[in-house]
Amino acid sequence: MTEQRTEAPPWTDLVRLVFGGMATQVVGLAVRLGLPDAIGDGERDAGALARDFGSEPTAMNRLLRGLAALGVLREREPGVFALTQVGQLLRAESTPSFHSLARMLTDPAVATAWQHLDHSVRTGGPAFDEVFGRDFFAYLAGDADLSGLYNAAMSQGTRGVASLVASEQDFSAVRTVVDVGGGDGTLLAEVLRAHPALRGVLYDTEAGAAQAKDVLSAEGVADRCTVEVGDFFAAVPGGGDLYLLKSVVHGWEDERAATILAHCRRALPAHGRVVMVEHLLPDTVPADAVPTTYLNDLNLLVNGNGLERTRGDFERLCAAAGLTVLALAPLAGTDLWLIEAVPAPAGTPG
Repeated sequence: MTEQRTEAPPWTDLVRLVFGGMATQVVGLAVRLGLPDAIGDGERDAGALARDFGSEPTAMNRLLRGLAALGVLREREPGVFALTQVGQLLRAESTPSFHSLARMLTDPAVATAWQHLDHSVRTGGPAFDEVFGRDFFAYLAGDADLSGLYNAAMSQGTRGVASLVASEQDFSAVRTVVDVGGGDGTLLAEVLRAHPALRGVLYDTEAGAAQAKDVLSAEGVADRCTVEVGDFFAAVPGGGDLYLLKSVVHGWEDERAATILAHCRRALPAHGRVVMVEHLLPDTVPADAVPTTYLNDLNLLVNGNGLERTRGDFERLCAAAGLTVLALAPLAGTDLWLIEAVPAPAGTPG
């Protein structure tokens, strides 16, 4: 006799969504406390963890059980917990690690701005600016801890896809890659390691590139790469055959995004290319959509001035910068795309 399986009623999905904010708070507290690192590779008793963190034992056990229900921990016997594979990713010392990314996205400043999502929806402007009286990057400049978290989070997010960009993008006719907004050099270092004949230029603000020389040196490519500091709204370095921008364009509204791309266009030789690594939204939301892409789009609205874009959006943006989209290819196993653009033919309306 075949067992009949019934589908869960739709209210179970609704309840999961409504409780999502609580899950974020639980994970955020665990990361801020350092619970994943305290548990490590073994298992820990809730009472011992409560003593370590100066917590009330029963409340600590309830927190740990909540993390177990969320798939971060596994309760091996009553009150004894170990990390799951997901939980291991939240350790600061793990490789790979998403510790900084989790801490940044659950930081009280970011969470506070999200409480004013209605302002962003009503005005089309960032709630962060309204709440704190300055934009996100100005706020970072005055908060060294959060700025360090942001840089580390961007590096962690890039580390997971750097090897894919290096292998799936065609660098065969390229001599010099300019990584615009390249941060600590995680992506460029991987590209240079995979392609020993290449030279590189990493370009970012002084704060953004603060760790770049150390990363490039540690990866053994510093002799083939220079670090230049500047403002991509003013100019980008010349001399590149390929201008690489990962998660840069989505951080800005059309006018400023087009300005960045226009500077790249002015620096390009006739044979040059601009390659963006970005999310690419379909024209309509599919039934199997990756929710994080759309939530990140809203995060760019709440905490900044950017947005995720469709193919048509990228084509219009590139046209405004004197570029033509040549090719789009999904980055295997991710929700990112390689978007390649070349100089628009002479006389093409911009």
